[in-house]
Amino acid sequence: MTDRAIRRLPVETGPSGWLALSPRRTPVRTLEREATADWLIVGAGFAGLSAARRLAQRRPGESIVVLDAKQVAQGPAGRNSGFMIDLPHNLTSGQYLPNGAVQAAQEIAHNRLAIRFAAEAAEEYGMAHGTFDPCGKTNAASTEHGEKLNAEFARGLAQMGEAYEVLDAQAMRALTGTSYYTSGLHLPGAVMIQPAAYVMTVAAALQSVADIYEDSPVVGLKREAGFWAAKTPHGQIKAPKVILAVNGHIEEFGHFRGQLMHVFTYASMSAALRQGADGAQTGAQTGAERWGLLPADPMGATLRKFGADGAARLVIRTRFTFDPSLPVSEGRVARVAAEQRRSFDARFPGLKGLPMEFSWAERLCLSRNHVPAFGEVEEGLFSACCENGLGTVKSTLAGLLAADLATGNGSAQLDRFGAQAKPKRLPPAPMAWIGINSVLRWQQLRAGREG
Repeated sequence: MTDRAIRRLPVETGPSGWLALSPRRTPVRTLEREATADWLIVGAGFAGLSAARRLAQRRPGESIVVLDAKQVAQGPAGRNSGFMIDLPHNLTSGQYLPNGAVQAAQEIAHNRLAIRFAAEAAEEYGMAHGTFDPCGKTNAASTEHGEKLNAEFARGLAQMGEAYEVLDAQAMRALTGTSYYTSGLHLPGAVMIQPAAYVMTVAAALQSVADIYEDSPVVGLKREAGFWAAKTPHGQIKAPKVILAVNGHIEEFGHFRGQLMHVFTYASMSAALRQGADGAQTGAQTGAERWGLLPADPMGATLRKFGADGAARLVIRTRFTFDPSLPVSEGRVARVAAEQRRSFDARFPGLKGLPMEFSWAERLCLSRNHVPAFGEVEEGLFSACCENGLGTVKSTLAGLLAADLATGNGSAQLDRFGAQAKPKRLPPAPMAWIGINSVLRWQQLRAGREG
C-alpha cells in the first residue's frame, strides 16, 4: 500500500485582475461524499482541464472527477500573463531559441499542438474574441542589447523558415503609443488569452462530461487494491488512474522532490482607460486597440493592452524570485508593484496618474534543464507538471498528452514529449536559494531598461 499525506496547500498572494474581471458561470461544488470514478484529475488549471477534455474525447461515457484545492482560476491558471506562445521560450537560460534547430522545431510542434487543442476548445465553447485572440505577439526592444537579442532570434527563425516581421521605432510607437521602444519583432503564431475567463469557460463547458469539485484540496492519497483513493476534508474519490496536474505541488505528492524550482513572478493591472475628458489623449497614448509585448530580453517587462467591458486596461509583469517555501508576502507584492509603477511610468509618462487597480504574485515551476515533470510516476499515477514558465501552452500540452498516455493512445508527439530527460536535481537548499536568486537577479539587472 502506498500512502502519503499532503501537508502544504497552494497559497496565492494579491488579487488577480483577470479573475476580478471574470464573472462565474456556474455555482461552486465542493466534494462532500465518497465515490468511485473511472478517472481522477487533481488540479483544475490548464493541465487538469485539458486532461479532462482529452479523456472525454478518448473515453466517452467514462466517469471523470476533477478536484481543485481552490476555485477555478483562483490559482496560477488565472494569474498569468495570458500568452500562448508557439516558439521556444526558456526562462531558465534567459534566452529565446536556446537549443539546436532540431530541438527547437520539436518544441514548436508541441506548442502548436497545444494551441490547436485550445483553439478547438475556444471554438467549441463559443469563447469571446477577447478571451481567445490569435493576434500574435511582439518581442519589444528598448536597448542595443535588446536589439541584438531580437536580431539573433530573427536569424534563428529565418533558418527554420518561421514567419516574423521586423518593426522599426515608428511602427512600435504606432502599436503601443509610446516612443520607449526602438524596435520590435512581431511573431504571428502566438495567441493572447484572458486566462481566468478561458479556464472558467472550459470548466463550465466540461461539467456535462466531468464532475468538477472546487475548494476540495487533496490532503491524502493512497493506493490500495488497485485503486487510488484521494481524501479531501469532506469526502473521498477512488479511481484506478489519477492524473496529477498540480505543477510544482507534485513534490507534495512524493515525486520530483529536490528537482523543481518554485519561482514567482509579479503583475499589476491598471484601472480602466475609460472615455472621458481625457479620452482621446489616453487612447493616443496607448496605441492600437490591443497588443501583447514580450521583452527582447526574457527577463525584462511583459506588457499587454486588452479590452474589457468597453474599456482598455494595461498589464505589466516584471521580476522573478525563487521561493521554495512557496508563499510570498503581501509586502513583497507591494514592493514589486512600486517597481512596476516606475517601469510603467517610464513607458507611458502621460499616464502617471492612472491607478494600478490590482497587483498579484504568480507561481511558476521550472526545472534546471527545461524539461517537464511528466509521465507515469507510479502504477496508475500520471504527472502533467512543471510548465517551465509557459503555463498556458505547456500545461495544456502536458494535460492532453498525459490523458493520451493514460489511455494508451500513442503518437509521435507523445513519444517525443515523454522521451525527454527527467528534471535535474537542484543543489542543497541553502546553495539553491542563494545561487538561483543570484542568477535571477543578475539576469534582471542585465535586462536593464528592458525591465
